[in-house]
Amino acid sequence: MSEEKITSKELLNQLTAKHYDDALAAKAEGKPVVWATSICPNELLDAMDLATVYPENHAAAIGARKEAMKFIEHAEGIGYSADICSYARVNMGYVDLQHAEAQDIPLPDLIFSSTNICNTVLKWYENLAKKLNIPLILFDMPFNHTYEVPDHATNYIRGQIEHAICQLEDFTGRKMDYDKLGEKMAMNNATCEWWKKATDWGKTKPSPLNGFDMFNYMAMIVCMRSSQDGHKLFKLWYEELKQKAEEGKGPWNSAEEQYRIIWDGIACWPHLSTTFKLLKKYGINMVTSTYPSSWYKVYETNDLDGMARSYTGNYANRNLDYGANQMENLIKEFSVDGVVFHSNRSCKLMDFRTYEVQRRITERTGCPSVIFDGDQTDPRVFSQAQYETRIQALLEMMEEKKEAKRKGDME
Repeated sequence: MSEEKITSKELLNQLTAKHYDDALAAKAEGKPVVWATSICPNELLDAMDLATVYPENHAAAIGARKEAMKFIEHAEGIGYSADICSYARVNMGYVDLQHAEAQDIPLPDLIFSSTNICNTVLKWYENLAKKLNIPLILFDMPFNHTYEVPDHATNYIRGQIEHAICQLEDFTGRKMDYDKLGEKMAMNNATCEWWKKATDWGKTKPSPLNGFDMFNYMAMIVCMRSSQDGHKLFKLWYEELKQKAEEGKGPWNSAEEQYRIIWDGIACWPHLSTTFKLLKKYGINMVTSTYPSSWYKVYETNDLDGMARSYTGNYANRNLDYGANQMENLIKEFSVDGVVFHSNRSCKLMDFRTYEVQRRITERTGCPSVIFDGDQTDPRVFSQAQYETRIQALLEMMEEKKEAKRKGDME
């Protein structure tokens, strides 16, 4: 890769292309390829030098290129219900069709799945393994019904990590290099720190961070947490945001930040431009979401207990009290004026608690919020008219609250 000075967005594009090119090249050379879930202990895969692709990232790219329906219709045509995750439907359709204008990926030789993001992946990845007749390594991550991650959950996952290492050794015919695994753990920690430092610039007023950019950078925190490339990318992004903040620049060149919101939920990839442009039209900037903390996987190097606790303790795998408290903290730390909840038809785990989280944060903080219907990759669920109506309603509520505060300050 070129050593010339480039922007983080240029580097992001280069690394994305390299990620997929490397996987395709590995397959062409007869090397094994792994398909993995987004928040899995991929340090193990990197330490074993296994080319890895993430179907969720791939499905999101297909959705953003407005190509999802071809795969969704194929999956539904062979019997998959429209009620299951659209990422799964896109991916299962791709397994049969094996070509996407957005990006091709090689079929896997091994499935590496973790249920800490949702239970859908359990059957989704089992189906992949059965259909392709390939091995599956599964991390059964227990949901944390207690506020803190209990010790028995940590012990349970640690045992699975140790077993997964044995499974990888059997699959590759090679022993795990524990020195290299320690290096990957250390690099993961360093990369995650730069990811957090970069996304924390959303706390600045005005925010130099346009939160919709975070959706794009997020693909690399999924697949390059324990790589030098990922570390370089997020450090560069941090430095760019720091410079913007020091210069007093906001998120856009053509508009000023008037309101600051949390976006809760996955992006509507087929309607990314529509959802972004309407917010910008009203000076509404997404300054954060629950995503930054989900990929903040930091633990002591060479500590398998710490790794286990970190991977079972992400936001989607925590109870309602934890989720509501985190949202309340984000509202305060990022000086948020409102919250947009994406009621994502695909993501049942998160959507079933959206209304209760909304009720609690309204009661505790008085922060205005709205909920709109959509889906991460199925374009049929989203209504532009409904979305615009909800954003206009949020705008009115945020303005009323600001006006009341101005009057209170004057008195």
